[in-house]
Amino acid sequence: MHFRHTNRNADITRHLAVEAARIMDDQGIQEFSIAKRKAAERLNIRDPSLWPKNTDIEEALLEHRRLFNHDNNVNTLHELRNCAFRLMQLLQQFQPYLVGSVLSGSADQHSEICLHVFTDEPEQVLFHLLERGINAQHAEKKTQLTRNRLITLPCFKFVAGQHPIELVVFPITGLRQAPICAVNHKPMLRANLQAIKDLLK
Repeated sequence: MHFRHTNRNADITRHLAVEAARIMDDQGIQEFSIAKRKAAERLNIRDPSLWPKNTDIEEALLEHRRLFNHDNNVNTLHELRNCAFRLMQLLQQFQPYLVGSVLSGSADQHSEICLHVFTDEPEQVLFHLLERGINAQHAEKKTQLTRNRLITLPCFKFVAGQHPIELVVFPITGLRQAPICAVNHKPMLRANLQAIKDLLK
């Protein structure tokens, strides 16, 4: 009986992951936590222990888009990565890295392009953008540097074409170690300019 119960719980968790992925794709929601809660409410699953991990939802989201919107998603992803590549060329002196859903492949037309840039003088990033006619809004970003260390970093937000951009400014020492990914709680996947160039091929 315990084995059957465990299987049933796994089925509920998978069902929630699929529903959360559908909600993210249909409603343009970017936050896994929001999609997870909406899916649980829709399916009337009150026990949080049955809720899927973020990685389960991301996997279901990729599968959903492969099945139902493959061509559009491929074109959108290529467009987003191409935009990221051009921005990384523009910001080359700050050793940019692409991170997040545009790199992982789970992005859609609503997704933000997130770049990590590195300098001990964050205002230099702003001056660099202003010199090129880009008006960026200053903000702050909480980042999990390690499992036990949460830091607040400056970031700049603007729109390139139709795509929202977020530049998170790390000190030079941030090149040594990637921060923790909010999806899988492992060191964040990052890709430099050459890696994105190869990806676009």
